[in-house]
Amino acid sequence: MPFRYKLQKMLDWRQREKEKQETIVNKARQKLRLAEQRIEQNNQEILQVTTARKTADYSLMEYYDKYLHHLWDKAEQLEQARKEAEEELKIEIQKLIECEQKVKVLDKHKEKQKEIYLEEEKRAELKRFSELGVQRHFIRSREDIEEQEMIEQMMREMQEDEQSEQQI
Repeated sequence: MPFRYKLQKMLDWRQREKEKQETIVNKARQKLRLAEQRIEQNNQEILQVTTARKTADYSLMEYYDKYLHHLWDKAEQLEQARKEAEEELKIEIQKLIECEQKVKVLDKHKEKQKEIYLEEEKRAELKRFSELGVQRHFIRSREDIEEQEMIEQMMREMQEDEQSEQQI
């Protein structure tokens, strides 16, 4: 009878939950990368506007200043979004770690149960072999006794035959 783990359905479910959590973590990482890319784009735009402002006409300076303030406000918002994405990623990674621990616990339990099962199977097999050995020994000893009895009977018959021949 092959090994059958009683909690296999639970282990499979926890593995599926772990895989789902891995997907969620990957999405959170992607969200963080996207936030960082937006920050980098915003910084590039600030740099471009700053360099363009230096060569711009004096009448456009006010518009450049307003646009730069807008970009700086946007940078603060993007930084806040990045921090939120980073926090979300930390939380999701923690959940993933918990899922992995739950799977590891059941995997270890499964391995221990399998070892116990194999040990029991080994003991049962040794018991069967021991019983076979006892049976074979009993059969051999019985055969030896029967053979000994046969030899003794033949010896008696031979002695009787010899005695009967001597009387004749």
